[in-house]
Amino acid sequence: MTTLVVCLDRTDDVGRKTGLRSPVVGWEAVRALVTDVGLADPEDSGVNTLLESLRVAQNLRDENEEVVVAVVSGDHDSMVSADRAVAEQLDGLLADYEPDSAVVVTDSADDERLIPIVESRVRVDSVDRVVVRQARDIESTYYLLKQFLADEELRQTVLVPIGLTLLVFPLLATISGPAEGAAAITTVIGLFLLYKGFNIDERLTRLAHQTRESLYSGQVSVVTYVVAAGLTFVGLFVGALGVSNLGETPGVVIPATQFAFDSIPWLAMAALTASVGRLLDEAIGEEPIRSSFLNLPFIVVAVSLVVRGFSAYFLEQQDVVDSFVVPAAELGVLSNERFVMGAGERLALFVVTAIVVSLIGAQVASVVSGSGDGGSDAERTDSSDGSDGAVERDSTTDATSDREDRSLSDRADPELTDGGADANADPYSLNDRDR
Repeated sequence: MTTLVVCLDRTDDVGRKTGLRSPVVGWEAVRALVTDVGLADPEDSGVNTLLESLRVAQNLRDENEEVVVAVVSGDHDSMVSADRAVAEQLDGLLADYEPDSAVVVTDSADDERLIPIVESRVRVDSVDRVVVRQARDIESTYYLLKQFLADEELRQTVLVPIGLTLLVFPLLATISGPAEGAAAITTVIGLFLLYKGFNIDERLTRLAHQTRESLYSGQVSVVTYVVAAGLTFVGLFVGALGVSNLGETPGVVIPATQFAFDSIPWLAMAALTASVGRLLDEAIGEEPIRSSFLNLPFIVVAVSLVVRGFSAYFLEQQDVVDSFVVPAAELGVLSNERFVMGAGERLALFVVTAIVVSLIGAQVASVVSGSGDGGSDAERTDSSDGSDGAVERDSTTDATSDREDRSLSDRADPELTDGGADANADPYSLNDRDR
């Protein structure tokens, strides 16, 4: 009695991964195919199907049955061509080996659709479907959930909001109604997501740490930051008063411009105070002052002048503020009469002054930073000039010693000599033996 153990592969995964044409017949051929498929794709369940085919054939052979094991593949172009290819290969196997029955081995429901083709040609005694014990997606999901539940921070971030939502929503729905409860819960969740998305918690933690370190180290910037915060509140208050004095003004452009016009001097003083405090901390420290801290106060003054000038220009065009009047003055031989400066002239004066201030700041920063680094630059130049000759004189010697060290390490490395050299051998003794 001859039994055909046939492994069905409808989509020709074996052929696409190994380049072999089916059918593959014989114990040794199928066992070699297991290695080829495993090397091509170790995660493919087809490897388990081939091994199952070999196991079934071995068990039948142990029962003194004549066994023929084969792998039959279809075509991945279309299902009709795949079924016809399987039918043609089965006809060839039946003509060559004339089996009395067959055992079908599959690994998916798609391959089981070929069973009627086998049954129409030979008696099928058994159908063996291989199910991989550890499915990759299910196993990965299980371990991800396990790691998630083991992480305390993730539990507090995800599970706690969900639990609070499930507890609070029924209460809000009972008291205020489902719509109001859902709106309140959605608002809280949105605020929480924004809080986490912008890393506000980390920023607050970092700010508290920096504040504590500044207080303990006695930095000047702590006091200047407090003063800057007070000036900022004063500026916001003055700007709000200026907007309230406008009365009923349509639109938001004029109130916003009035707010900027009134608050920018105080906000500029706040920023200037904070930057000066940071600059004093840099000056007190041992490290040289960076040019960015030197230039920051000038940039603050320049930006405030530009904002003040443009806001005054727009407000003067709307007759909200009066024109700028230059009073009569006399200083020695110099004197001027009283005159009124137009809106364009005042804007030009503010812009030019801002540009001049920014240029002065850049010049001061470059001069101070250049004077601080001059000594070290000179030292680097002197040391480099004094060592050029030594480098040129020793270049030939260094190149020769590098070649000798490289050749010596090549002889001593057991991987470069295919395991012929002893890893514990003395490289100098090897060199002497070569001579």
